[in-house]
Amino acid sequence: MDFFDKIGEVAAQTYKKTTEKADKFAKETKLKMKMNENKSKIEELYKEIGAAVYRIHISRKNDNAEEQIKISCNEIDKISEEIEKANEELLKIRNKKQCGNCHEEIEITAKYCPKCGIEQEEEKPRDSVTIKEGLIIENEDKEDQQEESGEEKQENNNSEGNNETSSNKED
Repeated sequence: MDFFDKIGEVAAQTYKKTTEKADKFAKETKLKMKMNENKSKIEELYKEIGAAVYRIHISRKNDNAEEQIKISCNEIDKISEEIEKANEELLKIRNKKQCGNCHEEIEITAKYCPKCGIEQEEEKPRDSVTIKEGLIIENEDKEDQQEESGEEKQENNNSEGNNETSSNKED
């Protein structure tokens, strides 16, 4: 009986892993489709902006085109944020990160970007993502640590920018 129990246990583990991989693949596909749909929306908004600018050029009148341009630009900003959030979620699923310089998708443990060679901020690898009922479940403590390190990066960038400005003034 032990033999059949072991076979059943291995089969159950294999089924579980296969299901997790299929869920992960489905989630990635869904995110990619959403990103592509949003990119198509942005392209349409670009066309609207171009048409509005041309109307201004032809008519030499305002005819509310400038307001339409502002509305379209704000919509592009919103859609771009959605694309960025989806991309971040996709990176989490893949356990990858994005190079801060060239935006190439790289291994989360990479010290240097294989594409541009820039040294990367050290980031601890995430635990593998659990997908349950279509939701991504992660350890919240690690997310908090990543958010804190992101805030620290921003503060460092701000202080570096101030140092560069003061040294440029001295020259």
